[in-house]
Amino acid sequence: MRVPDTNAHRYDKNGRVLIAPAGELDISTVHSLRAALARHPQEGVRAIDIDLSAVTFCDCSALGVLLAAWWRITAAGGTLRLHHPPPALVRIIDITRSGFLLGDRPAPADPAFPAVPALPAAPGGVR
Repeated sequence: MRVPDTNAHRYDKNGRVLIAPAGELDISTVHSLRAALARHPQEGVRAIDIDLSAVTFCDCSALGVLLAAWWRITAAGGTLRLHHPPPALVRIIDITRSGFLLGDRPAPADPAFPAVPALPAAPGGVR
């Protein structure tokens, strides 16, 4: 049985793009988000905002798509920011130490997902 496609609506304004996926972002539905993010560097878009407020579930396959997009977009001199990430994605981002996707905003606290302890500093001050 085919799982319904996740909608990834796109809104353009003044050189910025807002992508607003809805529903579940998992291995069977994340291709819509991947497709929506893949075309932006070719179009010259320099700033991408992703509003995740309508996402009901998110797994690590979605994080993989977001990380790949972040690398492509920042390599081209652009920015990618996540807005209103669901608690499960915040937890995955925290575990994988990929918080740069959240920009300068701290991740929202969620009592269901306790914070991961900080990694000890490596010799030479590198984490």
